[in-house]
Amino acid sequence: MFSGFVTFDRMQVHFENIQRIADTTTLPHAMHYLSCQIAEDLDLSYLTERLIKGKGQPNRLSSSERLELWDRLKILSFTRMVVSIWAVTMLSLYIRVQVNILGRHLYIDTARGLGSSHLHEDADLIDRDDQQKFLASADFLANYGLPKLISNMQTAATEVLKAKQLRDFFNTKVLHQTVMQILDMFLSMGSPHHWVESLMPEDPRLYMLAITSSSDKTNPPEFTQFDQLMVETREVLSSAEFGSVVEISLKAVVNALVEEKGFQSGGGSLTLGMPLARLLPRIARICPSLVDEPSKNKFVQIIQSVPEVGLFFTLLYASIST
Repeated sequence: MFSGFVTFDRMQVHFENIQRIADTTTLPHAMHYLSCQIAEDLDLSYLTERLIKGKGQPNRLSSSERLELWDRLKILSFTRMVVSIWAVTMLSLYIRVQVNILGRHLYIDTARGLGSSHLHEDADLIDRDDQQKFLASADFLANYGLPKLISNMQTAATEVLKAKQLRDFFNTKVLHQTVMQILDMFLSMGSPHHWVESLMPEDPRLYMLAITSSSDKTNPPEFTQFDQLMVETREVLSSAEFGSVVEISLKAVVNALVEEKGFQSGGGSLTLGMPLARLLPRIARICPSLVDEPSKNKFVQIIQSVPEVGLFFTLLYASIST
């Protein structure tokens, strides 16, 4: 009569262990790599240097050139900030989806093995190479998806900010509204869940279908365990439940961001308000903290503490089929 409780206790311990693995091992590596790529791809120092030199030497830049540089700085500053918000949120959630899917499969494989003297006959264990390949796919955003993400986010930022002038008054409420408008516009671009393509490779089922239709159907390509894990991940990311968790998490990060000390101190407070031109340097200083290492990253901790996030992953772990 106690076997059910023993199994539940084992599952609970295993569930907690894989959440810890995500937080202490998988996420720190992926976040560091992603942070370096964002800093490289959205380096704004060349714009600020030109503006500083132009200020010291008034004849160095024409008024039209100066305005163009300020406009580019405005767009790219917000682009980097919102890309960083999106990246820290999605990478945190994506890796947790991964480790829950993989961890549950491994738990089931182990349970089958303990209950069978013919382990290799009764269970199709996930190959270690497929496990490593699956976890390594967390770097897809940094390796391949970032340019498209930046381009789409910049398009959204340009549209939202086109009417914003450098002298316009920004306070906490206006900044919050502006960031959320950029995120909403980005999410509404293209097909539903278009952003999944920035996070992970193309659906392997489409590739298999294309190969099979154009080659010898007697020798179809192998659908590997890695492919199966990726399909399960894509299905989770495309679900309405995950979409709700993403929305709640993004709002939690933005709410925390606009209250950051960097916005609220040092020559004026965002609570009281300031011109957009004075806000841009603060955005530049705060952006790196969004993708800082998880142990020091308050935004990662905020995402993890959202009740809906915890509930989602508890249900995900429990619902993966046996």
